[in-house]
Parts: sequence; C-alpha cells; structure tokens
Amino acid sequence: MEEVHKPNNISAIIRTADAVGVHQVHAVWPKDSKMRALGGTSAGARNWVDVVTHDNTPEAFETLKAKGMQILVTNLSDTAVDFREIDYTKPTAIVMGQEKTGISKQALELADQDIIIPMIGMVQSLNVSVASALILYEAQRQRQNAGMYQRTRTLIPQAEVDRIIFERGHPVLAKVAKRKGLPYPDLDEEGQIVADEAWWAKMQAAK
Repeated sequence: MEEVHKPNNISAIIRTADAVGVHQVHAVWPKDSKMRALGGTSAGARNWVDVVTHDNTPEAFETLKAKGMQILVTNLSDTAVDFREIDYTKPTAIVMGQEKTGISKQALELADQDIIIPMIGMVQSLNVSVASALILYEAQRQRQNAGMYQRTRTLIPQAEVDRIIFERGHPVLAKVAKRKGLPYPDLDEEGQIVADEAWWAKMQAAK
C-alpha cells in the first residue's frame, strides 16, 4: 500500500490478504502519519497479518526486491498488461496506490511491470480495496491450480510461523516476553506453550 490512507480501505485490503493466505502486507506511510498506528492495531484479520511500514517508496521496493519478488503496480498506461496475464506463482508484490493520486512516479520507475484491470463501463478505475481483492484472488487461483496450497510444509520459515502464532495467540505473554527481553517459548502442534519452570519464573518476576 503506497500511502493508502482511508481506514476502511486499509482494513479491507488486510482482510482480503488474510483470506487468500498472505501473512504480510507492506505499507509506505510517512513517519508522522496516523496510519502507522492503524496498521499496527490488533483487530480482526490484523491479528494474523503483519503490517510492515516503510518511510518511503524506494525503501519499500529495496526490501521487496531483496526478497526476490517481482513488483507489480496498478496503473493505466500503454505499457500495462491485463492483471490476469501475470504469473503469480512467482514471488510477487502488488503495489496499490493512494486513493486520489494513484501510484507515484517513483513506484512506476522502480516496478517490474504495471498492470490494469480491464473495464468496459464508463468508469476507468475501481476502489483500491476492490482492485486489490480482484488481483489477490487471481493470484490465489493460479497458485491453487499449481498445487501451491497442497504442500505438507509451508514456505514460511518455522521460526516465523511460531512467532506469529505466539504473538497472535498469546498477545499478553508476548508483550511481557518482549519487555523483559526473553526468548519466545516453544509451541506444541496446537499452539500451546511448551516452556520450563525457569522461563515461567522469569515471566512472573516483578522486573
């Protein structure tokens, strides 16, 4: 999300991301933006989707490219291709622009490809949350057809999976562990804590 600023759109995008199995959303918001607080709140789908914030677009793109992702931007142009022609089985980042101004010039210059959602009516664009939903579900369709959801093991590192489950499933304990600088405990198959008495004693200590 490149400076998407309407709370209802932010919530809808995050909710859709969770629905299709995306566990992390990146957002470009200035340091003084109120959206940073909104993006980090734990409500609904945001309990399970991490929102990673960046101060500017180049910083965000550098992070995404370092992860080996192809970066797509939604933009109406002569070089844009139908969003359904993209191969989403590759690691992919989809950049949605600000509600009023759309994608920035910087994003267009740094992106690998700009995409469009074909429209045959009188309007030329969709609401940003609606557009993101269409693209995300096309990506899900392709990945499902490719058998990417039938893996016995997730592509997400197990340590990251355990972190998400602990922070979302045990939010109070996670805050205490962070404050005290304690490592997160092991979890069993049901997400329950498996820790020795020493760890619990440190958690319960006054300081």
